[in-house]
Amino acid sequence: MTPKFTSSLLRGPTIRHGFFSRKGGCSTGIYASANCGPGSDDQPENVRNNRRAILTDLSPDAHSPNVHRLCGLYQTHSNRVHYLASPWDEDSLPRGDALVTRQKNIALGILTADCAPVLFADPSNGVIGAAHAGWKGALTGIVENTLQMMYQHGAELNQISAVVGPCISQGNYEVGPEFRKKFTDQTQAHRKYFINSPRQDHYLFDLKGFLRDRLETAGLKNMAILDHDTYNDEEHFFSYRRTTHRGEKDYGRQISTIMLL
Repeated sequence: MTPKFTSSLLRGPTIRHGFFSRKGGCSTGIYASANCGPGSDDQPENVRNNRRAILTDLSPDAHSPNVHRLCGLYQTHSNRVHYLASPWDEDSLPRGDALVTRQKNIALGILTADCAPVLFADPSNGVIGAAHAGWKGALTGIVENTLQMMYQHGAELNQISAVVGPCISQGNYEVGPEFRKKFTDQTQAHRKYFINSPRQDHYLFDLKGFLRDRLETAGLKNMAILDHDTYNDEEHFFSYRRTTHRGEKDYGRQISTIMLL
């Protein structure tokens, strides 16, 4: 079984989900071991096998590729959301950062390596969603746009649960003044998500807090923020920033998934 983290908010008879760790796969070296990122320089067959193992863990009876599928996106740090009416070709993924579906037995997958995965579910109305929320997407409305797409396909606000998965913590998210200005230009209220860094004219950004407040402002009552730091916990998570600080040539990506049964 591939190690994963879950939330009680998303557990139920018609929902399967997992914020999967980097453990339990077949990749080696800097990609060890459950790298699920086709955009990495890992061996493509390793990535395919890792993704296949994730799907099998999510749905142990997922033997037929025509019945159970894992669908993702070509992620671009945008606020664009796609509705998945049927599985799309893995060789021509839509560009965007969130997807919503009513289809059963199709797992929605989001890749991250410090950005936040956000999983959504309205089991009462049979609608699920998954979003990749880095700072750009979070600032420009990826959470709100995902909720709007869910509403368009029958979800109701008071029935939706959302969980922000493992991502980088504020203590490890140092940014410069130009980054902070992008947020304060939108509203000075965003100053509260930044505290001073030990380095002069630099700040520490609270991505988790920012996403929590975006979800609350959108009216969501049922939410959770998982307490994991992708930067500090090398055993369980890939981290773009950790890789950058070490000068490594590439990095793996963990995957977070949700599926309707």
